[in-house]
Amino acid sequence: MRVIVCENYEELSAQAAKIMASQIILKPNSILGLATGSTPVGMYNRLAEMNQNGDLDFSKVITFNLDEYYPIEKTNCQSYRYFMNENLFSKINIDINNTHVPNGEAADPMVECARYERAIADCGGIDLQLLGIGQNGHIGFNEPGETLSSVTHITDLTENTIKANSRFFDKIEDVPKKALTMGIGSILKAKKILLLVSGQNKHDALMDLFTPEIKTNNPATLLKVHPDVILICDRAAYGDGPAK
Repeated sequence: MRVIVCENYEELSAQAAKIMASQIILKPNSILGLATGSTPVGMYNRLAEMNQNGDLDFSKVITFNLDEYYPIEKTNCQSYRYFMNENLFSKINIDINNTHVPNGEAADPMVECARYERAIADCGGIDLQLLGIGQNGHIGFNEPGETLSSVTHITDLTENTIKANSRFFDKIEDVPKKALTMGIGSILKAKKILLLVSGQNKHDALMDLFTPEIKTNNPATLLKVHPDVILICDRAAYGDGPAK
C-alpha cells in the first residue's frame, strides 16, 4: 500500500484528482468505480474543472458506483444517483448511459444485485476503484460483522452508519435502513484502488490499516490483501501516525 499524507483536505482532493485524471488520460475508456459521501466531493470538483478546461475527456469513460440506499427513488435528493448527477456527471462530458448506480427502486433487490455484479464483469472489471472509509471501517456499505459478503448484496445499515448519514436528511427516521452495495470480493477485483480518508473522526479506523491483522470488525483492513492500493489521507485523519 502506497501512503500519501496531505496537510489538509484541499491537498488531498488535488492529489486524488491527479491520480484519477492520469488513469483516464492513460486509458480513455477506463472503467471507474466511484464513491459518494463528503470526502470525494473536492476531487470531483477538480475533475470537473479539468474537463471544462479541455484537459480531461470523459466521453469514453464507464462508471459503476459502489452502493445505493434501498429502497429509494432516483429522484430523491438523498439518493446516490442524484448525488452523482449533481456533483460530477452533470458537470462533465460523460455519456449518462455509461454511468451505473445500483437501482434503489428495484422490485427484487437480490435480482438487482446479481445483475449489477454481472454488468461489472461484462465490462471487463473495474480499472480504478475509488473508496472512502466509514468511522467504523466500512467500505461501500460493507459493515463490520462476524462475516462479510463477497459479492454485490443487500445489507442492513448499522446504527453507527445511520447516525453518521443522518446529517444529510431532515431527521434520522428518514435515513433508509438498508442499502445495495458491492461486496468485499467485488471491490478487491479492481485492478487498482484509491482510498481517501479525511478527518480526525476516521483516525482509529485508518490506523487499523497499519497493523498486521485483518479484522471483519473493520472491513477496510481487507484492503491489505490487494496488490495495488493508494491511500491518500489528510493530517487530521493520520494524526501522529501508527503507534510505534
